[in-house]
Amino acid sequence: MKTSFLVAPLLLLLGGCAALQGTPPTAVHQPMSVRPEVRGAQASQPGAIFQANFSRPLFEDRRARFVGDVITVNLVEQTQASKSSSSSAERNASLNASISTLATVPLAGLAGLGAEASDANKFEGKGGAAANNLFRGTITTTVIEVLPNGNLLVSGEKQVAINQGNEFIRFSGVVNPVYVTKANTVESIQVADARVEYRANGYADEAQTMGWMQRFFLSVLPF
Repeated sequence: MKTSFLVAPLLLLLGGCAALQGTPPTAVHQPMSVRPEVRGAQASQPGAIFQANFSRPLFEDRRARFVGDVITVNLVEQTQASKSSSSSAERNASLNASISTLATVPLAGLAGLGAEASDANKFEGKGGAAANNLFRGTITTTVIEVLPNGNLLVSGEKQVAINQGNEFIRFSGVVNPVYVTKANTVESIQVADARVEYRANGYADEAQTMGWMQRFFLSVLPF
């Protein structure tokens, strides 16, 4: 009986460790790969030049335009942004008063009395922000949907295993077939609704992640 109480927390701990080693969550369009759709029956005579399941004329290049076709995306993302602002306000005021001579008037004892007052108010504020993003690479995606206007919704993932960690490169977006070259290549800056991800898992990635208890106290502590 006591052994079961010890085994249950251990299994939960192992399950949590396995989840950390799994695939990182993603925001790209799903699914990231599909099989080509069947576009007609096979020709009645095998070996003929015309094949009914390939609706591409002989004079037409083989650019991607069907579900299941592949398009290579050149990642050429580069963004730079900067912002700075400053403001200042200043106000000064002073007041001086004195009584020099009171000889024949009442309150002659106030002769020589002086008064001085001053006020100063100053405010100065500065702010600035800067961001620089650079992403270079190549990934081949799959057409997962053909939109009514002919645009292609593409999505894909590339996994690279390095020692004890995995790196995931993901991309999805809407491609205008006009921008696709004869080699079925398109630049990422020509893709609408583009979503680019570069994530990893492994010991190095876990070491850079804040623990759940530390995140809890960071969210509830007021100081």
